[in-house]
Amino acid sequence: MAEKAPFRVALVGAGFIGKTHADVIDSIPEFSLTAIVDPVEKNSAALADAVADSTGVRPEVFADLATALSSVDVDVVVICTPTGYHAANAVSAINAGKHVLIEKPLDVTPTAAVEVVKAARAHPELIGAVISQKRFEPSSEVVKAAIDAGEFGRMTSGVVTGSLWRSQEYYDSGEWRGTWKLDGGGALMNQGVHSIDLLVWFMGRPKSVLARSGRLAHERIEVEDTAAAVIEFVSGALASVLYTTAAYPGLPPRIEVHGDRGSAVIDADALAYYHVASSGAEVGDYGLNGPGLGNQASRMVNEVPYSGHPVEIIGHRRQYLDFLSALRGESTPRAGVEDAFLSLATVVAIYESARTGAAVDFDAFISSIDN
Repeated sequence: MAEKAPFRVALVGAGFIGKTHADVIDSIPEFSLTAIVDPVEKNSAALADAVADSTGVRPEVFADLATALSSVDVDVVVICTPTGYHAANAVSAINAGKHVLIEKPLDVTPTAAVEVVKAARAHPELIGAVISQKRFEPSSEVVKAAIDAGEFGRMTSGVVTGSLWRSQEYYDSGEWRGTWKLDGGGALMNQGVHSIDLLVWFMGRPKSVLARSGRLAHERIEVEDTAAAVIEFVSGALASVLYTTAAYPGLPPRIEVHGDRGSAVIDADALAYYHVASSGAEVGDYGLNGPGLGNQASRMVNEVPYSGHPVEIIGHRRQYLDFLSALRGESTPRAGVEDAFLSLATVVAIYESARTGAAVDFDAFISSIDN
């Protein structure tokens, strides 16, 4: 039997994250990078040259997606532009009959993002996914499986913290950084969106949001560098969120999820704590307070090493393999367009509450966007 031809990919955006995607595509034989699209010719040319050095085949280079789609035949469009251009490129690709894989977040505004949702709904024959590589970490998979299996009992609470540091030079490195129009937000939108995505994946649909935000340690940016929120979920569970890029020198993101029969902590992507009642460990009226606090984390994660692949691309590579499975009709994407929209809407609801000072009813907020 003849081998199936690889899926031909057009990569839109030849910046830092575009290079990561090019490396991932190069690492999976079932994909072939056919075209690179970027309005800055030196960026696309440099990336095309790097791909040629690695694979022996130089992708064609284009200044815009429309020209690329009319010039070369591709199956998949991967979108790695600044966030404010995600939705427009995704809708164009879907309407042209192409599968899409979009860097997080879906766009800077839910109004733009919902257009991607509508386009995807109109073309169910196409696969659409949004990068949420943290869903593919072994620690996240363990926690999600336990929650879905009822191991944690009734989910009661969650805690998300991202005490990060970004220098002023980071924000000054690009004119689009720190702007509402193209960056879409600050610490929460750019650094916190992965943690919010995991929180919603674990805890379910939000019911209401109350938040505050501020710009405390940076200049020449429009957006927040610190945001705090309380989220009530449809289940009744509560969660607190604190994300900042103003915490020198910076600590790894951390997520706690708790139920009445178990708890877990993910710290720096690793499963730092895990305990469920079904393990048989005795817990008194006042809970565990001895050495180790009944930590079962070490027996829960057995990560298969990805030998030969740089650590920087492992998370993306896992998601590409999930995307490949969906393209083959073997599964649905773990992080589809609708999933990404829910996570984005949660972030934007936090911003809306911080702006108005009032709690935001999540369903009413979604309805105002989707109509």
